[in-house]
Amino acid sequence: MKVKSRHHLRSDDVAAIEDAMSANLGVDLDGDSYELVELADSEFDVVLVDGEPLVLYVDDEPFLTVRGANEHPPSKGVVTVDAGAISFVSNGADVMRPGIVEADADIEPDDLVAIQEETHGKVLAIGRALVEGSDMVGDSGKVVESVHHVGDELYEFSV
Repeated sequence: MKVKSRHHLRSDDVAAIEDAMSANLGVDLDGDSYELVELADSEFDVVLVDGEPLVLYVDDEPFLTVRGANEHPPSKGVVTVDAGAISFVSNGADVMRPGIVEADADIEPDDLVAIQEETHGKVLAIGRALVEGSDMVGDSGKVVESVHHVGDELYEFSV
C-alpha cells in the first residue's frame, strides 16, 4: 500500500474519532499521537494511534481496524460467529446468518460492525450490517458485508 500523505490530526479531529469510538463501540482509545495516513491505492484512510494503524475511515466514518479491535475490544457493535465461519470470514467472505451465534441488538442496517469468533473473542473482520442486529441470527441469507479482514493489505499495513 502506497502512502499518499501523512499528517498529525488536529485536536478537534482527534476528539471526533475518540467520541465515535466511545459512542459506537464502547472503546476508550486515549492515544497520545494521532496521524492520518492517506493511501494512494486504497479506498480507506488509516489513523495511526501512537504509531499503530488502529482506526480506518470507511466512507468518512471512523471505525477500528481489525488490529485496533483486537487491541481495544469493542463492547458494542459486535457480531459473533461460530467456529465453522472462521476460515470464511478470515478470508474476506461476507457473513451469513447460519454462522452467527450472537449480535448486538442495537445494530442498525448500514452500521459498521466488528466480527469476532466465539471461542476466544478475537476480531476477524470489520463489516457493514445489512440487517438489524436482532435479525442476524437465523437459517439463511447474507447479513454482514465484509469491508476489512485479517490478512488483507490493510491488516498487513505498517509504516
